[in-house]
Amino acid sequence: MTFLDILASYNLTVLQWVAISVAVFLLGISKSGLKGISIVIVLILAFVFGEKASTGVLLPMLIVADICAVVYYNRHAQWKYIWKLMPWVVVGVLVGVWVGNDISEGLFKKVMAVIVIGSILIMIYTENRSSNSIPKNKLFSSGAGFLAGFTTMVGNLAGPISNIYFLAMRLPKNEFIGTAAWLFFIINIFKLPFHFFVWKTITKETLVLNTVLIPVIVIGFFVGVYIVKLISNVNYRRFILVITAAGGLVMLFR
Repeated sequence: MTFLDILASYNLTVLQWVAISVAVFLLGISKSGLKGISIVIVLILAFVFGEKASTGVLLPMLIVADICAVVYYNRHAQWKYIWKLMPWVVVGVLVGVWVGNDISEGLFKKVMAVIVIGSILIMIYTENRSSNSIPKNKLFSSGAGFLAGFTTMVGNLAGPISNIYFLAMRLPKNEFIGTAAWLFFIINIFKLPFHFFVWKTITKETLVLNTVLIPVIVIGFFVGVYIVKLISNVNYRRFILVITAAGGLVMLFR
């Protein structure tokens, strides 16, 4: 089967191609530092490919975007936070592999929706906290790490969890972006074998589709870098919280 035959086998409509391209463009933007739109990307791809299948379509593109981010923001990474989270992230990923392998498509969709809505509520609460204190409880870091690992495996939805943690740590913008970039690059590489050999959601066909979309990722990343330098994320983040919550409700009751 040729490259074009594989693409044709997806039977995607023009509207679906447009939706996928928008999602991938937003992926590039999100990895540049404009946090909060990862759930929108997950929702779009879930509607096109299905909830579980979309995780395998998305993962290689996440890694491409992660590479752009770690190269660009490498000098800002704060490794002490990565090492604090990583053991619990690994546990969360392994639990997610076990749960996600046997879960039905319908229940999988509901789990993703609950994660989306729960994450949004927590982020809204975090954004409106008046306290500037930094949580030092080990339960907070271990819980955040476990949830990040579980949600990233089940539905590539760890962004809100990590955002909550890094916001609580009061990391400056560039340190926030650089630390998150390395954390997710490591996590996503760790997840690859499970998608290949356990869930079998990454195939030759999905990799061909990923290859076509790589330029869109790169363009989105550098557009995002430009935007990060120009504007504050505050109002943008609030807007994303609203539309993401709406998307979670749609997924829950679809």
